[in-house]
Amino acid sequence: MNTIMRKSVLGIAGLAIAGGLAAGPLNHGEPTTTNPAVAVAVQADKPGVDKTKLIPHGVQGKQSRIDLGDEQTANVKAIIAATKKADMDERAAVVAIATALQESKLENLGHLGARNDHDSQGLFQQRPSSGWGTVEQITDPEYATLAF
Repeated sequence: MNTIMRKSVLGIAGLAIAGGLAAGPLNHGEPTTTNPAVAVAVQADKPGVDKTKLIPHGVQGKQSRIDLGDEQTANVKAIIAATKKADMDERAAVVAIATALQESKLENLGHLGARNDHDSQGLFQQRPSSGWGTVEQITDPEYATLAF
């Protein structure tokens, strides 16, 4: 696609999006969120609503905490070091740590035999058969992080 045609298509798409945003949702003034705090705020602005009966906040839940072992702490540090080495921002490190926490509990898992999900291994449960690298590579925290 030539540059002029591409700019025209992008410009038209931008106008369509901006027009949709300017027109707003077609919800007849009702809240479009499932977030109770936002819904309460929208309802509170309506005429005739008894604001004293509205609770503008939710119930505070219990906080959870996870204690990390030495291996898990070392793996978190390796993920952070790899993201810094690759000049990625903090968000990349957070996403990588959260993913490894979900996939392996931050443990560098080798082959688990019958408990293995296909050939998934390492912090991110990457699979050699899917092209993530060799077993040696995907069980190396730095390589696995950069591949992720």
